[in-house]
Amino acid sequence: MRETTTDGTTDGLAHGLAGRVAALSRTLFGTDLPVGLRVWDGSSAGPQDGPALVLRSPRAVRYLLRSPGEMGLARAYVTGGIDVDGDFRQALRACLEHVRTVRHDGVRGPGALPVLPALVSLGVRLGAFGLPPKPPAEEAGLTGRVHTPGRDRAAIAHHYDLGNEFYRTVLDETMAYSCGLWTSDAPAYGPADAQRDKLDLICRKLGLYPGSSLLDVGCGWGSLVIHAAERHGARATGITISSRQHEYITARLAERGLANDVEVRLQDYRQSTGDSYDAVSSVEMGEHVGAANYPEYCAMLHRSLRPGGRLLLQQMSRGRTKPGGGAFIESYIAPDMTMRPLPTTLAHLEKAGFEIRDVQSLREHYVRTIDAWSEQLETAWEEIVHRFGVRRARIWRLYLAGASLAFEGNRMSVHQILAVRTRSDGGSGFPSVAHRSGTSWAPSAEAGPETGREADA
Repeated sequence: MRETTTDGTTDGLAHGLAGRVAALSRTLFGTDLPVGLRVWDGSSAGPQDGPALVLRSPRAVRYLLRSPGEMGLARAYVTGGIDVDGDFRQALRACLEHVRTVRHDGVRGPGALPVLPALVSLGVRLGAFGLPPKPPAEEAGLTGRVHTPGRDRAAIAHHYDLGNEFYRTVLDETMAYSCGLWTSDAPAYGPADAQRDKLDLICRKLGLYPGSSLLDVGCGWGSLVIHAAERHGARATGITISSRQHEYITARLAERGLANDVEVRLQDYRQSTGDSYDAVSSVEMGEHVGAANYPEYCAMLHRSLRPGGRLLLQQMSRGRTKPGGGAFIESYIAPDMTMRPLPTTLAHLEKAGFEIRDVQSLREHYVRTIDAWSEQLETAWEEIVHRFGVRRARIWRLYLAGASLAFEGNRMSVHQILAVRTRSDGGSGFPSVAHRSGTSWAPSAEAGPETGREADA
């Protein structure tokens, strides 16, 4: 089989650049390419009945060789040197599985040394040799000691200060940027419904009642404090170090007539005022605290609760050997991110004085949540490219697809942890009889103040 290359010459398909890459892969690793491959010389190789990687320039190859693995692939894709023709998520899954297999099995066949001449020759033809390309400008370039207040503000700004309009385009109307709770498969049930069900679950686990006080640490765009005030009558306080989020929430509270019921502070969690609350929540904010500061974070959560008060911590987790967000996420999305194993988080909470009452995994729910964001991204692709740039759109396509696969494959998880600051006599305020729904966290009348708290379920 023969085809015409981009320079007008003809070359046998097996002898084009794509064919040579495929042959070298079989020689070195004993495996075929996981997806189709198309190269700028017009050649193609690999499976032709699914998605294909499209190498558009030698610059992409230099990115891949200078930073093998996740970062090289990310840089090549973000800059447009690599494209995907077909199902992006399917292609990414196949490539990641292939990389893991190669890393596990290593070089096969005759080994690298006998094929070194062929490798060098292919590298020359692919343009692999030359000055290393600069990393894309979209990568975070934070300086200073990790998890100081100043660097934390810069890290949060890199992620959340992209602009409220960007997140409004990708997220649903609640602006909740965390795992939802999917309670229905009905066609009319969507991501906003899943977020409201999640918010309501948090409020019920915390036992909120009219007049109760709530502190939300890392309140995002205010979805929880607004829900707690409107649906449960709570007096809510949120804190954030994102100026753009603070601006958005302030305007939103005024629009909804909640300025007297909800207070939002532009404040670092370390700037504790000593106030005491009936309930404290922190939804996917602990990932930004860092390992060294996590004990103080837990201590602050404990100090902020009155005796008998409840904590709801929703947090992502990862295995003990890879606690970070990964090279791509920490460079492009959330710098300095740390996801600790669940047992480590529980140990920190217990050391701070909490009694753990309930742990619920929402891992499968995060797959659906992220896929809904991804669908919205694709729906609004042209608008996002026009308003925020093609590189930003590509970063988020890669980010969401990779995150979805990580939760799907149990390489990452997310949990709601319910804990209590027990009273001096050891009392928790939790009922001694489980609610008919099977939950053991439904509030009892004795849990609230002397005026009484009605069961909220």
